[in-house]
Amino acid sequence: MEIAHLVAKRSTCLRRQVGAVIVKDRRILTTGYNGAPAGVPHCAEVGCLREQLGVPSGERHELCRAIHAEQNAIVQAAYHGVSLNGGICYTTVQPCSLCAKMLINAGIKCIIFQGDYPDALTQELLTAAGVETIKFDNR
Repeated sequence: MEIAHLVAKRSTCLRRQVGAVIVKDRRILTTGYNGAPAGVPHCAEVGCLREQLGVPSGERHELCRAIHAEQNAIVQAAYHGVSLNGGICYTTVQPCSLCAKMLINAGIKCIIFQGDYPDALTQELLTAAGVETIKFDNR
């Protein structure tokens, strides 16, 4: 989880910095943080439309120019030809339902998260798919 927090420091999101690390057999496969796609101006440069419109966290994902940390970790695996099947995703914040669906289809078997995210559908999807979820407690 400490590595996921380190990766989150690369985030260019103005609202929330999130990091994700996907491991398998105790080896790091990919990492991701939330930020604009490659070659696209970051929110720090152009501002946050969701913030300007007062959109609450967990709503209207389509207005955000950033890609989520979990999505970036999955895309990095695809870009480099790395299978995530059977992997574990460590993420600093509980995935949203969009990320949960992608993690399910990538073959992730367990998600260990720290912070909560306001998306009730997430746990329903993960439970139905048989993906184990563990809330990280750093006490």
